[in-house]
Amino acid sequence: MKKSKAYYAFQTLNYLIMTGMMIIMFYPLWYVLVASLTDSVELLRLGGEPLLLPKKFNLSAYALAFSNKGIARGYMNTLFILVFGLVISMTLTSIGAYFLSRRNVYFKKPISMLIMFTMVFSGGLIPFYMAVNDIGMIGSLWSLIIPTAISTYNMIILRTGFSSIPDSLEESAHIDGAGHMTILWKIVLPLSKSTLAVIALYYAVGIWNAWFNASLFLQSEIDKWPLQLVLRQILISNDTKSMTGGGDTMAISVSIQYAVVMIATLPILCVYPFVQKYFVKGVMIGAVKG
Repeated sequence: MKKSKAYYAFQTLNYLIMTGMMIIMFYPLWYVLVASLTDSVELLRLGGEPLLLPKKFNLSAYALAFSNKGIARGYMNTLFILVFGLVISMTLTSIGAYFLSRRNVYFKKPISMLIMFTMVFSGGLIPFYMAVNDIGMIGSLWSLIIPTAISTYNMIILRTGFSSIPDSLEESAHIDGAGHMTILWKIVLPLSKSTLAVIALYYAVGIWNAWFNASLFLQSEIDKWPLQLVLRQILISNDTKSMTGGGDTMAISVSIQYAVVMIATLPILCVYPFVQKYFVKGVMIGAVKG
């Protein structure tokens, strides 16, 4: 079938728009990377001019950033929260989604409505803080894991993915004597790898970028701060003296801030290529059925 000129014009316009959007979204990250590799004095002299390549290539900002013990501690704390938080969140979300996806469940609709109600209304920040305080988690890294272990939005997406699995598989497993945990572990989860990958990515990105709860529950426990809270302290409070030996200058400070942003951003960016092949399929499963 011969394609019309209007089709090619439309495709060309699409490519131009998408290319423009890609440049708009990619350039800020590229600028931060280039600025972090540019000599601090040269960076200050340029005064925010657009950068395509590093000027007077220099890695001193990264050396100074890694000399800060707070960043190393922040990495370890964030990895602890990420590993345990991801395991707990995925376990609880999978069990909850499996329960909501079964057909013969008593009071399924009322329970589903109550769960979805929490997506719109919450108790508020003060009751949330009081609840965490009353269970004795203030000052503990577990305060960043347990209270926010389940995302209702993620559970609804996963429930939709589980609902797309044919009932005949579950019925056959029941006939063979399998229980619900066996069905979930050996049938439902292996058939939902794409959706699980997307949900795990959502949780991982959320955990990696989280800082607000840590600022509430770990105010005085500086040694337990996650990486993003350390990053916030460096960027907003301009606290770079520990990395410049007390001789903090504006040029060195700005270079360190760019380097710290890259140190905190690159690890989570490296995860995306490994789950990209599952991402579109997993999201579409949640969009087809509600």
